Amino acid sequence: MIVSSGTVFFLTGAVTPEKDFIRYAEFNAPYEVLKKAMDIDINSYGTSNHMKMADTVAYLASLYYNDFSKYSEKDLDDLISKINSGSKLEALTSGLNKFKYYQSVYSAALGGLVGEYEEKDSNGKKYNKYGIKAYSPIPSGFAFSDYDDFGASRSYGYKRKHLGHDMLCEVGTPIICIEEGTVECIGWNQYGGWRIGIRSKDRKRYYYYAHLRKNRPYHADIYAGKEVCAGDVIGYAGRTGYSTQENVNNIEIPHLHWGLELVFDESQKESDNEIWIDIYAITKLLSERKAEVRRNAESKEFYTVQ
Repeated sequence: MIVSSGTVFFLTGAVTPEKDFIRYAEFNAPYEVLKKAMDIDINSYGTSNHMKMADTVAYLASLYYNDFSKYSEKDLDDLISKINSGSKLEALTSGLNKFKYYQSVYSAALGGLVGEYEEKDSNGKKYNKYGIKAYSPIPSGFAFSDYDDFGASRSYGYKRKHLGHDMLCEVGTPIICIEEGTVECIGWNQYGGWRIGIRSKDRKRYYYYAHLRKNRPYHADIYAGKEVCAGDVIGYAGRTGYSTQENVNNIEIPHLHWGLELVFDESQKESDNEIWIDIYAITKLLSERKAEVRRNAESKEFYTVQ
């Protein structure tokens, strides 16, 4: 067979059509849009006018061709007013050619942030709650600093763009699992040092946590294949990486690098066409829900307070 431009040709003349899935996406929605869309989602839940966060953001992206510098709060208010008056989203988006595309992109990116989750009251009784169910990767009581560094230049190994978000913090800072899922990879990578990769339950999001602590990078309960919950402690921040030799501190400033890859087809997962998105605004949103952790004096491991 001969491969050309993404299509596979067999010598018999038969042609295998190219798979239909999203191959390129950008996440441009700013924090103020995400915050308002999230509040609308939470406040309208359980009503006939429930407006999902991703649908709201996708609607605006369709209006602006994903250029949120054009964002006007009035556009969002008008949308919600029409929904509350009985208009259906399908009718309001029928003239927006790219709505389905942006709906798929933003649903994949934001699908793990808002929904039902379990909480406990003061008596320890469990109850269901609807709201932001994901966690900040840095827990309560631990300081960090950051800025929007997605796309910044990196030169180790080869010249490339930074495809994640750095959160500067002290060595040993507990790292929190943002969304429930399965540990897909764990171990050394010369670029990320000690790192963990976790896939979401719907398999659309791959969370990457890198530059973990030398000698004891992972929580004792973490291993490949483990099912983890949002809020679990999975490891500890450090400055490992930039070395083909394992367990080396070649990163100058301690920090957590975390990245979010969107996966629309398994062929994208380990390829030259991976889709990593700018998560600065998501990181800011996640700061509204931080896990509380405590250290076990005997094991010296941190655990999330349930």
